Amino acid sequence: MKPLILVTNDDGIVAPGIRNLVEVAAKFGEVVVVAPDKPQSGQGHAITLNQPLRLRQVDVFEGIEAYECSGTPVDCVKLAKNVLLKNRNIDLCVSGINHGSNASINIIYSGTMSAAMEASLEGINSIGFSLLDFSFQADFTAAKHFAQILVRGVLERGMISCKLLNVNIPKGEIKDIKGIRVCKQGEGNWVEEFQEGSDPRGEKYYWLTGKFVIMDENPLADIRNLEEKYVTVVPSGHDLTIYPAIEELKHLEV
Repeated sequence: MKPLILVTNDDGIVAPGIRNLVEVAAKFGEVVVVAPDKPQSGQGHAITLNQPLRLRQVDVFEGIEAYECSGTPVDCVKLAKNVLLKNRNIDLCVSGINHGSNASINIIYSGTMSAAMEASLEGINSIGFSLLDFSFQADFTAAKHFAQILVRGVLERGMISCKLLNVNIPKGEIKDIKGIRVCKQGEGNWVEEFQEGSDPRGEKYYWLTGKFVIMDENPLADIRNLEEKYVTVVPSGHDLTIYPAIEELKHLEV
């Protein structure tokens, strides 16, 4: 029996990235797509509670069962798991291919990675893919090549110590990329600015901008390896505990 592969994203069901990921996934198993009906970048692990969710089957990918969802990327995974594919075993969830990096702390904000993380919380092996190119006309040739290697590896060998991989792929041709490296999440931060303006009614608005600053010299950091033109694979999870601090903070106990 073919593996059942769930495909989702945060850029929306018509984004070029998800079309390329569907083509990869279709080489390995039965594919079901559930993705947002509009871009949902930066939604993180948001879920919809204050309004009903809607699913509509769409003919977007030839020969592939696909649905657009009115909610967030995490909503998409929840509906796929609990409604569309209820009582079925999902062998792999792949999310992306995102337009832009989700390395370092970007995993916290990322709808792409939150969708994959939601699947991992359900015990499903999951991979989030991101290409370091924000352009809608981005060339996904290299991203597809390395995604195929990683999907095959996970399906054939499985994952034991984690259920989630954060994969980032440098911009460029296949020949320009040196290979794949398993890394740690790098330390970095956004230096943020808000551009102030006024709308036609004279009301002020603020538009978030900024630049990402690397703060990690560790050669295992994903952001360092991306600079060196390696595809980075970070085994990820959802436990946010800082374990050394447990003993340090014992003085707070009463």
